[in-house]
Amino acid sequence: MKRISAMKAKVIGAGLAGVEAAWQLSNAGIETELYEMKPHKYTPAHKYKGFAELICSNSLKASRIESAAGMLKEEMRRLGSLTMECAEKTAVSAGGALAVDRERFSDLVTERIRSRSNITVIEGEVTDIPDGDVIIATGPLTSDALAQKIGELVGDYLYFNDAVAPIVTKESIDMSRAFLASRYGRGEADYINCPFEKDEYLRFYNELVNAESAPLHDFDKEHFSKDGFKVYEGCMPIEVLAKRGVDTMRFGPLKPVGLTDPSTGRRPYACVQLRAENSEGSLYNIVGFQTNLKFGEQKRVFSMIPGLENAEFIRYGVMHRNTFINSPKLLDEHFNMRSHSNIYFAGQITGVEGYIESASSGMIAGLSLARKLTGKEQISLPATTMIGALTKYISDDTVVDFQPMGCNMGILPMLPDRIKDKKEKYLALATRGLADLDKVLEGI
Repeated sequence: MKRISAMKAKVIGAGLAGVEAAWQLSNAGIETELYEMKPHKYTPAHKYKGFAELICSNSLKASRIESAAGMLKEEMRRLGSLTMECAEKTAVSAGGALAVDRERFSDLVTERIRSRSNITVIEGEVTDIPDGDVIIATGPLTSDALAQKIGELVGDYLYFNDAVAPIVTKESIDMSRAFLASRYGRGEADYINCPFEKDEYLRFYNELVNAESAPLHDFDKEHFSKDGFKVYEGCMPIEVLAKRGVDTMRFGPLKPVGLTDPSTGRRPYACVQLRAENSEGSLYNIVGFQTNLKFGEQKRVFSMIPGLENAEFIRYGVMHRNTFINSPKLLDEHFNMRSHSNIYFAGQITGVEGYIESASSGMIAGLSLARKLTGKEQISLPATTMIGALTKYISDDTVVDFQPMGCNMGILPMLPDRIKDKKEKYLALATRGLADLDKVLEGI
């Protein structure tokens, strides 16, 4: 392997994003220092000594190409992913998903990284951002000392808890029930409004307050009250707000004031609003619906909202401890800080949600830094690819209320021709994206 000894890079964190970043740098012949605080110090969630430790699940999600996860994993394979190589060698039976033996997977990733002569592993906690070219991939449980330094670097754009509302695709919203409007007709019709009649609202309310919540991890509990909601009123789960009284939501996120339902000519009894999540307007989040309900319960109860009966949920609401930055205000599509050209971020701290999403972001950050250090032109992956769509999502500075996002077909540009069958549509999206990726790879 060709060495470029005068060029060095540093990667903080040996999770999925960090090892992928170090792997890409190593492949480019760049001397890389990989910092990992284990085994000297562990986060509340980590228990195993190895790199790329999987916490909540041993699954890397669906394998089929006509799924968002399957499409993303295939893109990663074509880009030379260490995660994919090691996952396939340590896979366990999981039906249509790619699941791994956690310890064997971690051990293999660790062995592969440590075997590289141009990767130096430095054990111990990093408490400050080092000088030089660096990729910060410290994950959602970044240690307090380093999180403080990151906060000083990025200012008000660092968040320490994750309380997000569900997101649905626009094309799945029934616009014969919903309508476009802003309150009091101010500005453009920026919201999709889902109006309730009184009887509809009362049925919805009853199911919501009796729905089953998801259990909190031990390391989350200290950040939430005994009722399971964040101590900050503005981040309260919708189900907890509802339990304060049958009309509480009608004076909060479901208030109907300033709105007129065009189908009735009068103000609704209550109204749910949805706001565009991306600049293309293909995704909408349910405003004020941060929640800790189980995913199945969210689908069941929120589908009772008029207009959302057949909604396609591409992300469910979650509440857990999470350190992440407001990437659209800070990063470009190469995960490089706009204001500090030597600093990159990767992994869940950037707002990508999930194992393979984190790994793919590490790949892009590592590849981008490697190309910069070797004087090569940066690669911009098409938005039709899943990785390209994720990088554009985290760098879209038109986003007002940035929230973490995992891979999903809803963030891809729509096809020129509408395909009703979902499986056929997803296969067409994946086929298009992989063909576009191949064209980029052929060019380099």
